[in-house]
Amino acid sequence: MITIRPAREGDLDGFLTLASQVEHWFGPMVGEPGFHRAVTAHIRDGAALLAESTEHTDPPGPVGGLLFGAEPPAYHVHWLVTSERCRGTGVGRLLMAEAMRRYVSGPGTVEVVTFGPDHPGAVESGARVFYERLGFAPGEPAEPGPEGGSRQIYRLDVPVPVTPV
Repeated sequence: MITIRPAREGDLDGFLTLASQVEHWFGPMVGEPGFHRAVTAHIRDGAALLAESTEHTDPPGPVGGLLFGAEPPAYHVHWLVTSERCRGTGVGRLLMAEAMRRYVSGPGTVEVVTFGPDHPGAVESGARVFYERLGFAPGEPAEPGPEGGSRQIYRLDVPVPVTPV
């Protein structure tokens, strides 16, 4: 079973462990002070979520993490990573569902910058298909990533919430 919780001050190492598993796609993060500052700021602002496995058979530690930004009507997935062993098991979907519940009040648009169609991580990570299955639509190209690979913006329109009568 997976639980999703707000990240706490002591969770930086967990985010760094997750980052170490995707640096080949995103470029250096673990040793980058800017990444440390970004994670710490998101945690301090209550805009970071951590997924943990409650199964006793799994090694301890996070199995996913998400950094989010909300400036309604614009919302941004700044970073979403699942551990190598948990990709394709629903951890990312759980993180996104919790982020949408906590941070998105609608109406608006949720944006994420993910791999471009020609990036090696586009297929291997499953990121593009993941966002498309959540209802995101591909948009315009974005600036290349720090490793030089192509990037593309994906958007999800959030409708006006229905208020009970």
